[in-house]
Amino acid sequence: MQVHILAVGRLRPGPEHALVSDYLTRAQKAGRGLGFSGFDVIEVEERKGGGMAAEAALIRRSLPKGSIFVALDERGQRLSSPDLADRVATWRDDGQRAATFVIGGADGLDPSLRADADYALSLGPMVWPHMLVRVMVAEQLYRSVSILAGSPYHRA
Repeated sequence: MQVHILAVGRLRPGPEHALVSDYLTRAQKAGRGLGFSGFDVIEVEERKGGGMAAEAALIRRSLPKGSIFVALDERGQRLSSPDLADRVATWRDDGQRAATFVIGGADGLDPSLRADADYALSLGPMVWPHMLVRVMVAEQLYRSVSILAGSPYHRA
């Protein structure tokens, strides 16, 4: 199964970019023998003046066909790391070709886009900068693969 992080805006070189790359590279290596074919980031341009509706159109066009659409949204499900690992494993085991974790722009995801999601995931009630959300999702994907592999990375 391919796993994508689809995000509005470009992540410039810097610490966040380095962390996302590091975690996804780790996930790629650890996930090879577990049925994960790759981890990557898909970026769509922010639409100045177009608002959430314009971003939603770009996201819809960029969502890989046949992918589970996971909306990152404060109203979504709050999962523990092992529960997220189980959910990702279930999608993989059910034969899903891909899962795409979608991070909206500064105003979040358009309500119509949120309604189209297969699953909504919350990182908690706090508001996080979108560039840090990428890091957090990438780390949780690596942690999920580590849990599935029985690695000592997750010590809970």
